[in-house]
Amino acid sequence: MRTALTELMGVRHPIVQTGMGWVSGPRLVTATARAGALGILASATMTPGQLRSAVREVRSRTDAPFGVNLRADAGDARERVRIIVEEGVRVASFALAPSKELIAELKDAGVVVVPSVGARRHAEKVAAWGADAVIVQGGEGGGHTGDVATTVLLPQVVDAVDIPVIAAGGFHDGRGLVAALAYGAAGVAMGTRFLLTSDSTVPDAVKARYLAAGVKDITLTRAVDGLPHRMLRTEMVAELEGAGRVRSLSRAVRRASGFRRISGLSWPGMVREGLALRHGKELTWSQVLLAANTPMLLKAAMVDGRTDVGIMASGQVAALIEDLPSVGALVARIMAEAGEALSGLPASKSSP
Repeated sequence: MRTALTELMGVRHPIVQTGMGWVSGPRLVTATARAGALGILASATMTPGQLRSAVREVRSRTDAPFGVNLRADAGDARERVRIIVEEGVRVASFALAPSKELIAELKDAGVVVVPSVGARRHAEKVAAWGADAVIVQGGEGGGHTGDVATTVLLPQVVDAVDIPVIAAGGFHDGRGLVAALAYGAAGVAMGTRFLLTSDSTVPDAVKARYLAAGVKDITLTRAVDGLPHRMLRTEMVAELEGAGRVRSLSRAVRRASGFRRISGLSWPGMVREGLALRHGKELTWSQVLLAANTPMLLKAAMVDGRTDVGIMASGQVAALIEDLPSVGALVARIMAEAGEALSGLPASKSSP
């Protein structure tokens, strides 16, 4: 299936595996690239040195294109951009809109720039700045998300920009891919569905928790960092929602200390990031600290298997997923389902 996405990225299938912190590492990205889709490394939970090593590991395992996801507001964003350019990475994706200068720097080096957005105006802005494509996530998506459904947001963006649009939020099978294409998207991006594969390094017990989740087990909460965050209901989420300000602040400081050691950030650096997050938002200082070290809460579940003290970002689509196929089997199945869905559409009839 050839679309604007496959032509731009150089992949066989119009499917993107998103950059999920602690999940989208070399193993998952390699499996995705080998399957003919676009795998994206999550760099926010890596030091620059770890990022370079991860890129080289994927490169040693496959010649297929892959990408790296960056935080545009990170203090070392330019250092990470330099690594992407030096290591010959095909695609740079962004969780937040990158600056016009950062887009230009990447494009000058031949890197495809794909920001993720949750609103039409943001898509219009990055398109005007020179982005090559855009991932549009509707409210069904996992992690930080908006409140506009994919079926409403996607056609808005498709009609507003002239670059390829990749649909995210609520996709897990071939029927969804065909639906996205019908809306005018060039393909789909999926996180939760790739997390729930045998190639994902997430502990089996955590995967089992996802597979057991029903629609009502997936919530949208502001308790973690003051921003809308879609995740599974866990003991930690319940505790954060019921905790008082003093208790929340104490826990936030301890976790911030842990993230500082892993990320290499200094305390002043974390404070600067916290201030940037707090700007224009009504966040308590405990929420600011939690926002700065949310990766530690994710790590507790995604790496350590501690669902009791961690958070589990999840799209609503987790309620529809019942198996753990390999990435290769998943991509092949999605494409087969898409073919069946297309062949099953009623033929259009022209008026006499």
